[in-house]
Amino acid sequence: MTSPIRETVTVGAVEISLETGWIAPQAAGSVVLRQGETVILAAVSRDESPRKLPFLPLTVEYREPMAAAGRVPGSYLRREARPSDRETLTSRLIDRTVRALFPKLWRHETQLFVTVMSHDADSDAGALGIIAAAAALHISDIPWDGPAGGVRVVGHGASRGTGGESALIALPTVAERKGAELDVIVSAGPGGLVMVEGDASCLPEARLVEALEHAVTSLDPVFATLDRLRAAAGKEKLPAPEAPAEPDAVAKARAAVRAPLGEALRETDRTKRRAAIQAVEATAVADARGGLGEDADDDAAEALERAVKDAARDVQHELIRRMVLDEGRRLDGRSTDDVREITVESGYLPKAHGSAVFTRGQTQAIVTATLGGERDGQDVESPHGVTRSRFLLHYNFPPYSVGEVRPLRGPGRREIGHGHLARRALLPVLPDKESFPYVMRVVSDITSSNGSSSMASVCGGCLALLDAGVPLAATVAGVAMGLVHDGEKTAVLTDILGDEDHHGDMDFKVAGTAAGITALQLDNKMGQVPRPLLEQALEQARRARVHIIERMEASLPKERKLSKNAPRAATRKIRRNRIRDLIGAGGKVIQGISRETGVQIDVDDDGNVTVFAQAGADMDEALRRIDEVTGEPKVGVVYEGTVSGVKDFGTFVRLFGSVEGFLSREELARDEQAPPRDRAKIKVLVRGVDERGRVALTRRLPQG
Repeated sequence: MTSPIRETVTVGAVEISLETGWIAPQAAGSVVLRQGETVILAAVSRDESPRKLPFLPLTVEYREPMAAAGRVPGSYLRREARPSDRETLTSRLIDRTVRALFPKLWRHETQLFVTVMSHDADSDAGALGIIAAAAALHISDIPWDGPAGGVRVVGHGASRGTGGESALIALPTVAERKGAELDVIVSAGPGGLVMVEGDASCLPEARLVEALEHAVTSLDPVFATLDRLRAAAGKEKLPAPEAPAEPDAVAKARAAVRAPLGEALRETDRTKRRAAIQAVEATAVADARGGLGEDADDDAAEALERAVKDAARDVQHELIRRMVLDEGRRLDGRSTDDVREITVESGYLPKAHGSAVFTRGQTQAIVTATLGGERDGQDVESPHGVTRSRFLLHYNFPPYSVGEVRPLRGPGRREIGHGHLARRALLPVLPDKESFPYVMRVVSDITSSNGSSSMASVCGGCLALLDAGVPLAATVAGVAMGLVHDGEKTAVLTDILGDEDHHGDMDFKVAGTAAGITALQLDNKMGQVPRPLLEQALEQARRARVHIIERMEASLPKERKLSKNAPRAATRKIRRNRIRDLIGAGGKVIQGISRETGVQIDVDDDGNVTVFAQAGADMDEALRRIDEVTGEPKVGVVYEGTVSGVKDFGTFVRLFGSVEGFLSREELARDEQAPPRDRAKIKVLVRGVDERGRVALTRRLPQG
């Protein structure tokens, strides 16, 4: 057996080892990462021949099998099926880290698999998976501009240094993540910041910049370690693909389209602009095909058409960037810091618990909020058990929103990622379960999209929750920002369009309240981002966010009450030893109350009882019956009980549920000569309760 080559590195207080040369030897590159009892295998492979595609054919798959933590899947088939949301989101983090570092013309189909083989619950497998994936690519023969890596950083405001800075922890444990005011995963490459994804508790922008710098700095030892691993075990890299010499016909087309494309890009209406651009491309293709002659075969004609269209798009890319940098003008005529026109309508759907239509420019979302009981929450299975979520946010992106036709399938990675970002943005302002016992589900249906539909979901989701009567701590809004940089000039763009996202060097989405940031997502293609530029971009985003919040709040009524369509909720706290009385044998008692009163009753292991009733349900009767079954006797209070036993020395009276009291002969009413009859209904007063819970009763009731 070949001895593995191993390197170790310390990130923060965490030691990581990387080894290669033994596991998955036929892959183009494979690395086993170990940290504590967590073991992650990353393996990358590629096709031998490139494909004729206009994009990089890269697939990234991250998996956390249940066996990694010694569990059997809870599904019917007892095996892993489609990826969980957690696995999908981590796959996206790895993809966004490594994709930008491939050569521009790399067209070999490439697959990167990251599998958690052993999972210690205290390790951050997601961030470690980014490092393992980068290591596998770095030592492979695939041309890739590494090294790179990822790290999670949390900050706790309560633990502040003498200078006022927050205590920042790289690769935190589960305990260290609890209560953090900042939790972000940051990736960096040779040029600096590459990707950011995270959330915060209304964090000021300056504190976020500190955390990002700390994260990038903490990855420096990782880069050095990956370079050592490559020097010891790396394969010789394939040459990066070079663009072929451009045919004369394509060069002529490139020159010919410049002026008409410049005119087309002056059209501020998106539909008209796209039609004009397509007309320019069609003319250029027709002219180029005309120069081929009648003897040209179909393959040559198709290749020329692709080359001409690519050339036209290159020119379009250059012109859009120059228009922004040289003129400060954008495709829709706005200046760099303008927010598109916003319209808001709350309560749009009459039967929904809460709803809103949020429109910003040509981006529009119809968002609904639905309130439910405890059993409406979602159980989320992971290798370390099942957790329950009381806040769900689902994002839908139908093809008609961009005027397309495509097959209808389940939610893809983009939908899951955008929904997760919007959920993180709203989570910090939600009420706790004790003050608002509902499960909350938000659904955002994008009905028109031209940039920043995830941020429209944040705004619409906030409005829908408020319309449903959810007492949010603050109003949350989001805005997508862009950046164009040519080495000398830089422009930061507020509220970017879809085309600006495609042609820019960095896009980042910032959501939060007027006080600070609640969620952030950033993807950078330009390399190093100087701190002053990042601060400028975040400040510009803050001003835009405050502007949007003002527009949202102006549309809301000053008094907001729970929606008339939402179920009503009431709570009770019972002793834990009375839970079984409420549930009854086989659930007979609780199910009987629910069935006969039409309510939903949920009880947890701590004795918190929540009753949900739709309109028309008898909430008061359900609560009375719950109190009857689980109530606790109070001294000095008169109860009507049932005689459950008559003895020579006294009488036992059942007050409610399993609670009985004792009525001695001495405590009979003055006019009573004989003890009450068995099963008779009598009124008694609680005289006292001793330390063992025994209840003393009397029939000597207060007069009047």
